[in-house]
Amino acid sequence: MRTLFLLLSFVLSVGCKNPAPKIEKKNPPNIIYILADDLGCGDIGVYGQTHFETPNLDRLAQGGIKFLQHYSGSTVCAPSRSALMTGQHTGHTFIRGNSERGFTLENEGQYPLAAEELTIAEVLKEAGYRTGAFGKWGLGYPGSKGDPNFQGFDQFYGYNCQRVAHNYYPTHLWDNQSKQMLEGNDGTATKTYAPELIHQKALSFLEEHKDAPFFMYYPSVIPHAELVVPEKYMTKHRNKYLPEKKYTRKNGNDNYSLGGYNSQEEGHAAFAAMINILDDQVGEIIDKVHELGIAENTLIIFTSDNGPHMEGGADPDYFDSNGPLKGYKRDLYEGGIRVPMMAYWPSKIQPGSTTDHTSAFWDFFPTAIEIAGINKTMGEIDGISFLPTLLGKEQTRHPYLYWEFLERGGRQAVRMNQWKGVRLNMAKNPDAPIELYRLTDDIGEENDLAEQYPELVIQMDSIMKEAHEYSENFSFSFEK
Repeated sequence: MRTLFLLLSFVLSVGCKNPAPKIEKKNPPNIIYILADDLGCGDIGVYGQTHFETPNLDRLAQGGIKFLQHYSGSTVCAPSRSALMTGQHTGHTFIRGNSERGFTLENEGQYPLAAEELTIAEVLKEAGYRTGAFGKWGLGYPGSKGDPNFQGFDQFYGYNCQRVAHNYYPTHLWDNQSKQMLEGNDGTATKTYAPELIHQKALSFLEEHKDAPFFMYYPSVIPHAELVVPEKYMTKHRNKYLPEKKYTRKNGNDNYSLGGYNSQEEGHAAFAAMINILDDQVGEIIDKVHELGIAENTLIIFTSDNGPHMEGGADPDYFDSNGPLKGYKRDLYEGGIRVPMMAYWPSKIQPGSTTDHTSAFWDFFPTAIEIAGINKTMGEIDGISFLPTLLGKEQTRHPYLYWEFLERGGRQAVRMNQWKGVRLNMAKNPDAPIELYRLTDDIGEENDLAEQYPELVIQMDSIMKEAHEYSENFSFSFEK
């Protein structure tokens, strides 16, 4: 496994986590990164949603820049977040799948990010930033080397385990290394809606660190899996999205610690209400940085970890959650990996701007380092800073973007300029045929042009072989 390293005015020893240099700027910018869970491009008003409104997300875009060709790290949760944290695509990053493999604490948590992996939180923390994560982690069980407290975050509050995060009324959350039981969620009293509790912790973090540079990572669980909201939100949306999609609980119980889906019966109304909650929370974060007087020195990024899901009663076709894109979560077609992204920074970003710059999650690592003013030479990461795009300056572009997905028979994808290559069923044949699409006139990936452009197919095949590095922990079935 290739170890990520950075040369930050000195060489980081392989396998070690040496301190990054302290920031020289007197007042470096704050960074807030809000990550929705399974939110499609079409689920936001400024990206085309017409069934319901998202005024605060629209406000974020209208006050800043909207990315039209931004991609997630993967098509499912854990590897997407690993790509974000490490600045590496899924051919290189340590976590490449949603896996537990027995590495849990009391049946909770996922396979841990290795100790020697360097995260953007570690780099910013060592450079003087206060770091906090609020929401869903999914990169290592509590107390493991992959625990957020051991991967650069001073403070963590929320779900450690993405399976537990299927539920919005869990029995407990994690406050750093302490397991916090939630009163009422065991069925004895009024239930506690976890996203509201997590949100208040995040707002408190902003208040506590307004005078110091901070990095706040806000991986919301909304609108993932279970479709459940408090009644005060359901009343605003009930009977508005007909015909309603009825959902029947499969596990027949109310044990909210098992990770099963306990969605409300009215799936359409519940989904729209969940987006309503997320939109309100984004609005409160925007308002908070203005209230604290730090808005002009704070970059806020909003995006989603992958395309829309179809579990728990979700109905992305009804809401046109992917717009013209093909595929959903777990696909490497555009619908599974192209996601909304908006950035808001009043003193720096031109309001109401848009960009066609092709970017991906692994670009956040070098972007954050450049924003922080850390004197560095980049090492072996796959990202390219998109700060020039934020500032309206000339932007370096990727020669290609690469994804791999170990499930569903094994899949690979490459984006190269206007071209997209997709390979399926690698479990049966690692050299399976590559589908080729020209996205400039076929955004829905309907017309396979592989036979017409064999030279491009050969180039895509070469990239797929070059970009994939073998992993002992996450390998294709044909490599085992």
